[in-house]
Amino acid sequence: MELAILASAAAFAALAFPNPLSDTGWGFLVFFSLIPLFRVVDRASWKTVWLHGLAYGFVFYLVYNYWLRTFHPLAILIAPILESFQYMILLPVLKAANSFFKKRGYLVQSVFYVAYLYLTQQGFLGYPYGNPSAALWNYPVLIQSVSIFGIWGISLLLAVPQAFVASRLARRGRPCMRGCMREYRVDGIVYLSVFVVNLAFGLVSLRYYDDAPVERTVRIATVQHSADSWEGGYATYERNFETLSSLSLEAMKENPDMVVWSETAFVPSVAWHKAYPSNWMTSRLCDRFVDFGMSLPVPLVTGNPEGLLKDETLPAFLEDGSRNWKTYNTVILFGGGDILGTYRKQHLVPFTEHFPYGKQFPWLYELLLANDYKWWEEGAEATVFSWDGVKFSTPICFEDTFGYLSADFVRSGADVLMNLSNDSWSGSVAAQMQHMQLAVFRAVENRRPLLRSTNSGMTCLVLPSGRVVGMLEPFVEAWRVYSVPIGQKDGLTFYTRHPDLLGRLLLAATPALFVFGAARAVGRRRRERIEALYARYGHLFERLDDRYEC
Repeated sequence: MELAILASAAAFAALAFPNPLSDTGWGFLVFFSLIPLFRVVDRASWKTVWLHGLAYGFVFYLVYNYWLRTFHPLAILIAPILESFQYMILLPVLKAANSFFKKRGYLVQSVFYVAYLYLTQQGFLGYPYGNPSAALWNYPVLIQSVSIFGIWGISLLLAVPQAFVASRLARRGRPCMRGCMREYRVDGIVYLSVFVVNLAFGLVSLRYYDDAPVERTVRIATVQHSADSWEGGYATYERNFETLSSLSLEAMKENPDMVVWSETAFVPSVAWHKAYPSNWMTSRLCDRFVDFGMSLPVPLVTGNPEGLLKDETLPAFLEDGSRNWKTYNTVILFGGGDILGTYRKQHLVPFTEHFPYGKQFPWLYELLLANDYKWWEEGAEATVFSWDGVKFSTPICFEDTFGYLSADFVRSGADVLMNLSNDSWSGSVAAQMQHMQLAVFRAVENRRPLLRSTNSGMTCLVLPSGRVVGMLEPFVEAWRVYSVPIGQKDGLTFYTRHPDLLGRLLLAATPALFVFGAARAVGRRRRERIEALYARYGHLFERLDDRYEC
């Protein structure tokens, strides 16, 4: 019965985000959706709490990431399974927090929970999707503090009251009423003060950035060609190029300062087919693409895979007909009749774009290869492009879900962030909205405008205040010229200078709190045993000294 309730709670929590029933989700649910999770943690036994973690993690991500089934049958299983194992570890840790600290256990649970959210964004398995703060993307007044604390401060504000309510509901017998209010009066005052300060900071920040003058406005045209560039072959590539070029020429009538296409908008690798031509049709198409980019009177920013020779001691084409190459997911900048630079994607999607553990898990590596997954090489530089005094960086697709990456670009000098994405494979507006809502925080964290240029949605401009403007209708061919403000923020935000500092501090505090709590619990249980012995056998001792001798 408890597992059924927990599974229902997990599905309920997923509805706070864009979902099959609502493309935008019901964000207000995030203020309540964690209560069932914390309550089950408090009430479950040590023998079953790990099983509850497995169930919750699997159901939540199965519902939340339902669109992964469109990407690949394996993907809809891999993500929920991996997340369920993470929750299997998390829930016993949360239960330990409540057991160790008793009265203030809910606070420690909140610290552990947010530390877990931060930890799950690190390394190869880093996956920001599912963070509860993302559901507040369209509540700009509540998220302004991310320019200081990142999303971790918002996550903590969401977790603390819900962990507290769950701890009161989980009490054996009647939950406290007036006595509870007296006992936790200081806690309530502190939390409400922090919440009010966060709200006031949000109101002041919104008013400032809504009215702040700009040094310059750059007019940038985004082109949404509404096609998955990876589908089909030469005919598809040529059709996509025709669509992109014709839409761009239409946009040029509005005299933009720059034109931006999406991730891998043009698929045949220009670098490879220029250096190692093997098909005259593909080479001709690459020539047309390059000629078009160089012919525009304004810069063209576009995605294009970059193929390079993998083993220089071997020919470009091996005896079995395969290519001796390595490929990068790359952005190209055309300008002034030349190719001015490239950026290579640094943070690749685990399993689907990158799997570095082929030697350790050969069976999984072969399984992924057999299912047509595409491997990319990792880029290593936070490239900042420059044109006519405008400095900008181009995080690719999945990269705008990570705060540290955008902060790295801005620290390197970027005035504008341009995300180039391809989410058309999902066939889902909700999937594209989940991606976009995470990207909103990058603009607020760094107080830099974020322009999203996608092939099917969600193409839009996110202002430094976090307000989303000019969103194009998804899954239609369209273009739009955005007026991008530059210079509303002098210098760097605290978050930009110290990305994810709060998340790192909470993670560092977790083992220290765990050890301290465990030692405290051991001492408390020892005292309780001694007091129980005194209560039972105290009448056998005539003098107090006899007890100490005993």
